[in-house]
Amino acid sequence: MSDNEYSGLSCPIPISEYPHVLLAHGGGGKLMHQLIEKIFTAAFANPMLETAHDGAVFKADSDRLAFTTDSYVVDPLFFPGGDIGKLAVDGTVNDLAMCGARPLYLSCGFIIEEGFSMDSLWKIALSMKQAADEAKVSIVTGDTKVVDKGRGHGLFINTAGIGSIGHDLTIAPSMVQPGDAVIVNGDIGRHGMAIMAHRESLSFETTIESDCAPLADTVMRLLDEDIEIHCLRDLTRGGLAASLVEIASVSGYRIAVEESKIPVVDQVRGACEILGFDPTYVANEGRMVIFVPKKEAEKALAVLRDQGLWPEAAIIGRVGDERTGIVTMKSLIGAERIVDMLSGEQLPRIC
Repeated sequence: MSDNEYSGLSCPIPISEYPHVLLAHGGGGKLMHQLIEKIFTAAFANPMLETAHDGAVFKADSDRLAFTTDSYVVDPLFFPGGDIGKLAVDGTVNDLAMCGARPLYLSCGFIIEEGFSMDSLWKIALSMKQAADEAKVSIVTGDTKVVDKGRGHGLFINTAGIGSIGHDLTIAPSMVQPGDAVIVNGDIGRHGMAIMAHRESLSFETTIESDCAPLADTVMRLLDEDIEIHCLRDLTRGGLAASLVEIASVSGYRIAVEESKIPVVDQVRGACEILGFDPTYVANEGRMVIFVPKKEAEKALAVLRDQGLWPEAAIIGRVGDERTGIVTMKSLIGAERIVDMLSGEQLPRIC
């Protein structure tokens, strides 16, 4: 396309509504999805992007590979249960795992503000090394940039990862089928509440720690047991609710879940009630939703709970026959409501 052809195109997001990018455009809700769909997907349109998955899956000669990238701007950089370095490694590893891939190699780019503590940078580098060793990946290339003091908020990290797919399954939102069981691997909402409590110096009876953890080994265990996984999604920005809405929209089927079956620890539930948050919308960094055929749900649950791996793993719902593409939730009192994405930003700079 020539420059003249480009000049005839107009921005697909109404400038009168959003003449500038807002924090909410990165929050995992409606505005972020509008930004991605109307700007980036529209500009870069290709079949891999249209899968709306956590990474791109493609063939290189006879090998199937997965590729992903992510950026981390969390504030504060150190928090109960982790830091920006651990978060960057685990988050990228988890995106590869959600494609059904075994993570192999990561790249890492550092954007460092002038004046940033060298001691803090060393601690973060060591944390990344430890997280990479735990996830069985190698950080093999990277980049470093330094920006003017007051322009970089300390430190931002960008990572990319590549992994291999050693099975024939296609694991993606489009593969969700009627009757599928919906499983979460553990309690939700801890990462978001850990960040918020630490950021705002909130005191609770016990410290809420982030759930930041690598998920690839868990996914590999499920695959090694020949469980027919249809879809995986890690529950980061926007939490469980946004992830389910995304998957329902792509698959076209109704997803029905029950609030009473969704595991939430008491500290997180209490913090959410005090702060006015719904835990199903709060970010996680070590939690995923798993879609498997109903006949394999109990087997998958047993694998997750084996040897105390994920003791709070639970079946929280199912996929219906209706081609409505919506998510419904049965409340604790038995009422049913439609679950939608938040319009604005709930917790900025959470990852």
